[in-house]
Amino acid sequence: MPTTEGTAGGNDDGALWQAGWYRFAKALPSPNFGPRPAGANTDLVVIHSISLPPGEYGGDAVQRLFTNRLDWDAHPYFQSIRGLEVSSHFYVRRNGELWQFVSCDDRAWHAGVSSWRGRGNCNDDSVGIELEGLEGQLFDEPQYETLASLCAAIAQRYPIAHIAGHEHIAPGRKQDPGAGFDWRLLREQLGWSPQMFPAQVVQR
Repeated sequence: MPTTEGTAGGNDDGALWQAGWYRFAKALPSPNFGPRPAGANTDLVVIHSISLPPGEYGGDAVQRLFTNRLDWDAHPYFQSIRGLEVSSHFYVRRNGELWQFVSCDDRAWHAGVSSWRGRGNCNDDSVGIELEGLEGQLFDEPQYETLASLCAAIAQRYPIAHIAGHEHIAPGRKQDPGAGFDWRLLREQLGWSPQMFPAQVVQR
């Protein structure tokens, strides 16, 4: 696990964080990351959804993908993503179990071509959270509980001012987490200002 603290995160909260690693997550470091640009202001949380193969839950394929250990021949679908090198900071299982792959002080590879709050390249200054699920489908209560506590903890350490879905920062290219994600519930759990959320979800 990296021990050098990046410049984006400020001082560690000894109870919750160590060099950008969250105490209550299972750490599985990914090689797919890099430094944030100098002066990056980590003020955005991006919500994604993922399942491998799509719609199948409970295996370890996502962990393997994010650590470049996925057996591309294990399922026909994997051929369509063969060689993909990606990562997210966090991954929340259906039962609420939380994994972390990249220090939040570092830049994970989750957003791709993206733009939000007037800035492009959202990987540079965001924290990416993957929910085990299928875009457009519903998510489970334990996932919302873990997600809300995680977002609150992230906001204690980083100057979070925005939260959005992958579909919002990459419209037309991505559709996750999709219509099945309950933004209203997350807003209620967090108690954050509506201005921090995409206008599309506040109006729902």
